[in-house]
Amino acid sequence: MKTITWKLHLKSDPNSVFNFLTTSSGRSKFWCENEVEKGNIIQFLFPNGQTYDSQIIKITPNKEFHLDYFNSLVKFLLIPLENGGTDLTLINENVPESEFCETKAGWVSVLMNLKATADFQCDLRNHNPGKTWDQGYADN
Repeated sequence: MKTITWKLHLKSDPNSVFNFLTTSSGRSKFWCENEVEKGNIIQFLFPNGQTYDSQIIKITPNKEFHLDYFNSLVKFLLIPLENGGTDLTLINENVPESEFCETKAGWVSVLMNLKATADFQCDLRNHNPGKTWDQGYADN
């Protein structure tokens, strides 16, 4: 098992970034095609039709959000900056070696779309179920 770590600098404040990560309306704007949150379970629906029921493990307002994600642990850590922006660190633990490269690249896609959406109100995804990661599209 391996660990993926990415950092992202956002001009948006930690409260705004936290809302993108922890609300259904926020996650649907940058991460998945659709999702429903029931209690501490997020039912993700992705462009290729894949689904995953993700358990929310920890929430510390405006600072941390942890969840089970495809049988691995994902942590989003937010650090407020003096200029009002946010430094986000994503840590994805227990990633199987056979999925490491694809998962690492997948997080870049998710994080760059978070930045585009949070900082520039622009969704980079194509929203076409025939043009997904499975067909080699980075803008799935």
